Amino acid sequence: MDVSEGGVTVTVPEQPDAGRGDVVFFNPDMELNRDLTIATLRAFNERVPAATTYLDAMAATGIRGVRAARDGWDATLIDVDPDAVARCEANVERNDVTATVRRQDANVYLHGDRGPDVVDLDPFGTPIPFADAAFANTRHLVCVTATDTAPLCGAHFRSGVRTYSAVPRNTDYHAEMGVRVLLSALARTAARYDVGVEPVFSHVSDHYVRTYLALERGAQRADAAIDELGYIHHCPECLGRSHERGLIADPPATCPFCGGDQVVSAGPVWLARPHDPAFVAAVRTYLDDEMGTARRAGRLLDRIEAELAVPTHYDQHRLTDRWGEPAPPMDEFLAAIRDAGYAASRTHYGGTTFKTDADLDAIEAAARPA
Repeated sequence: MDVSEGGVTVTVPEQPDAGRGDVVFFNPDMELNRDLTIATLRAFNERVPAATTYLDAMAATGIRGVRAARDGWDATLIDVDPDAVARCEANVERNDVTATVRRQDANVYLHGDRGPDVVDLDPFGTPIPFADAAFANTRHLVCVTATDTAPLCGAHFRSGVRTYSAVPRNTDYHAEMGVRVLLSALARTAARYDVGVEPVFSHVSDHYVRTYLALERGAQRADAAIDELGYIHHCPECLGRSHERGLIADPPATCPFCGGDQVVSAGPVWLARPHDPAFVAAVRTYLDDEMGTARRAGRLLDRIEAELAVPTHYDQHRLTDRWGEPAPPMDEFLAAIRDAGYAASRTHYGGTTFKTDADLDAIEAAARPA
């Protein structure tokens, strides 16, 4: 079947079970991901004009790489599946773009003589098996999708520990946990090659995590990224939480909010901001009418740009349920927290989630309905 997206038309196999089968994979639900990729590449090229080469490391049908090539990137599309390679070649030719198509393992390619300026990792499940090669050899930007959100957020605890060399916890801020466990694992991987990472844009959408990491080489840059890691201490009894920087956890023996003894720690996680607000604003300017998800993407970017940098979020309904009170309108709820002298913002994770620098007691004192 033919699919038109972002100014290109590609032929993809009929996808059994809504895009999940044994044929060369194409997921129509990832159009938002691909639209944001193109806008991000445009914004990054403005920031680093020397970045011109782009590697689609798991190309499948080639739609992402074809779109990058149409946008002016010197694109290479690789895949280990010969059927995928044939599909990529046909789609490159059909759209009259210039791109290199190769049948090769991504790790083998990345360990070659010359690394790309930008590499895009969009595998099935975890990107970790490809992270070492990507950070060892990519020059400027690593784009990563992780679809194994259950291990990342702690719902599949043992799998998360094995895959990400971290302790994830299944909390009410599970999306935030997933982003920060992933960023921690990527930062630690990059540091092995004396590479520091700066997350310029990250989002959680449709059951996947997507992040874009600008790279800076040198041991000091790698050390600076490691210094952004630490632990979140969470009380499942009252939903209170705190965090601390450092690679050695020092959890409180009891919860400082309710006195409970069930406090658990998650980490090491990335504690710094998972995006650069100025870069996110630049990405928004590069959305265009050819993008089928432009309106949704714009709303998402608006929310992310305004999002506070604190490493966890709260769910308003979880809190008001614990208080035994009805939930007021979110704008009114956040205004009450701000009126008490704290910062507060919505998050892009959901309609009832918010971030604030107020602790649990201060939130209740400010916003609990009278």
